[in-house]
Amino acid sequence: MKFRALFTRERLEQAALLLLPPLTSFYLMQFILGVLPWELAPGVVLANSLCIGAVYFLLWSATGYPAVCCLLLHILCGVWGAANYFVALYRGTPVLPWDLTALGTAAAVSGSYSFSPTAPMLAGIALVALLAWLLRHKFREGRFLIDRRTAPLRCLSLVLGVFCLSQAVHTESLSRFGVETDVWDQLGAYQKSGAVAAFLRNTEFMEVEEPEDLSAQRLSWIMDQVELPEETEVSADHPNIVAIMNESWADFEEFGTLSLTESVTDYIRSLDNAIWGHAYTSVFGAGTSASEFEFLTGNSMAFLPSGSIPYQQYILDDSPSLASLLREEGYRTLAFHPGERTSWQRNQAYPRLGFDDFKCGEDMDVEQTLEHGYVSDRSDFAQIIWEFEHKEAGEPLFLFNVTIQNHGSYTVEDYPAQVQLTDEPGKYPMAEQYLTLANETDRAFQMLVDYFSQQEEPAIILMFGDHRPSVEQEFLDKAYGVAQADMTMEQYMDKYRTPFVIWANYPLEAEGPQESSLNFLGQYLLRYAGIETDPYGQFLWSLQNTIPALTFVGYTDARGNAYSHLEDTVYTGKIEDYQRLQYVRLFGGEELTA
Repeated sequence: MKFRALFTRERLEQAALLLLPPLTSFYLMQFILGVLPWELAPGVVLANSLCIGAVYFLLWSATGYPAVCCLLLHILCGVWGAANYFVALYRGTPVLPWDLTALGTAAAVSGSYSFSPTAPMLAGIALVALLAWLLRHKFREGRFLIDRRTAPLRCLSLVLGVFCLSQAVHTESLSRFGVETDVWDQLGAYQKSGAVAAFLRNTEFMEVEEPEDLSAQRLSWIMDQVELPEETEVSADHPNIVAIMNESWADFEEFGTLSLTESVTDYIRSLDNAIWGHAYTSVFGAGTSASEFEFLTGNSMAFLPSGSIPYQQYILDDSPSLASLLREEGYRTLAFHPGERTSWQRNQAYPRLGFDDFKCGEDMDVEQTLEHGYVSDRSDFAQIIWEFEHKEAGEPLFLFNVTIQNHGSYTVEDYPAQVQLTDEPGKYPMAEQYLTLANETDRAFQMLVDYFSQQEEPAIILMFGDHRPSVEQEFLDKAYGVAQADMTMEQYMDKYRTPFVIWANYPLEAEGPQESSLNFLGQYLLRYAGIETDPYGQFLWSLQNTIPALTFVGYTDARGNAYSHLEDTVYTGKIEDYQRLQYVRLFGGEELTA
């Protein structure tokens, strides 16, 4: 009788309500993320249950309403799983700790994306609804104020909450349970190690690890190895410089696998006195600020945590860049982006990088026309022309422009595709909408070139893409000519290739780089403008002779071979020296001298 009294239905229900929710909510979260329960290792299940349990038990202890806490926990975990799914879908990586500093930017563009629930999400909603129905009679059971009847369970939940919290805050200890991070495959790590525990483990990378041996002697030795470039004659003296980072501008035609109703780069490819090539980026589908950070500073995301946001995390004081260098050369430096002023905290980062002024969409002086809901490149480039029309005569201007026309998503219903695949028209609506936008970029660039070709003041224009767009994976496989699962390292890096074009209204060198990466691209712009770079730039110029492209994803050698950063190669020492100089450049230390 005593045994039966101990295991009454009420007590069993209380025990289940106390112990099971952290486990079942974790399974729900992973299921929505595309992982089945039996695919998860026991240690991973335990680690994530402890992390989730810290929230659940402390919430129960504080409120005294277990059924409400149980339902809320499952809703929160379901939303977390869905959030990671959609973020990974559109940019390639799930939610990372440093993303929390860019919530405003995410909210500003979220309205343009399509969030269609998947089958696991619909099943998850049904399961949560079933849970709510099963708990319907228990929602009122509870008491916010502690009394004799509820005190034992409230105290027990507090003890359990504190214990679970002690495990969660010491993120290194989660590795004992098999929770691992993978900076090269964050989504895979979230699926394998759990979206909560893996997220917490990523907080270990909030700080950039200091490289070994940053002594003055070592830095001096590195700079002594720099091979200075041959001097080049430029017919223009301090030409006006326009650098355009074009949103999601990509060249899918380069692989020769697509047949389009019309080329979307035909004008730019036909330009005389121009250099056409491709540059590797560190991001795919999103992460614009990482690309502009690499271009403006010459630093590489390869030495920073996966998915980090440099403007929010590292550009906290004055930091050298193309803008600060050109300002010292007598240029007026202006940044222009036809979006929101606070996106990626550009309004704070740009002054620290050496820009005199920053204009955003609300500051535009020309009429705004839209393409699929965003300010068109034609309006964007018209603003560039306006700036030159209204600058002081003879004052050289450096204008850095980040466009917005080609921003995702590519599912705007009232924006018909004008460019289609001839063999499969309409099969890839997102890709065709993107290609239509890219075609508008080509036309708008012609307007810009036509204007500057008529100007007496010398001017040079660089336009490059920040990353490839996030469109149908099947289309991407078709464009690349290979499925992602079957890619070689060289083909995988092609995923992160964008075009660039350099044009000037004065003679350029006949030959230019066909391949580069964004961190090196700025040095080419300075060279063709006849502007002397600084010692760090001299190092970059010397390095790119051996390693033409270096990104977070990997790097290439002069023969076109691609390597992962996980490999130990003959180039590893040079890359480590680059990491040392970047750390000093970004976080302070010895001043570099040539």
